Amino acid sequence: MNEIEKYVKPYDNNFTTMVPTNFVIKMRTCKIWQLIRFIMINIKMLIVVRKSH
Repeated sequence: MNEIEKYVKPYDNNFTTMVPTNFVIKMRTCKIWQLIRFIMINIKMLIVVRKSH
């Protein structure tokens, strides 16, 4: 066991999960933003595939 691991408590306040902000929730549910991200990811994929061929 590491020296540091002795002092780590598994259910301490430092181990909470991140809660999305209101802005993040709105972006995740916005259909227009999802479409833009979809197009951007597809363009990136096309670039990667084109470089490999």
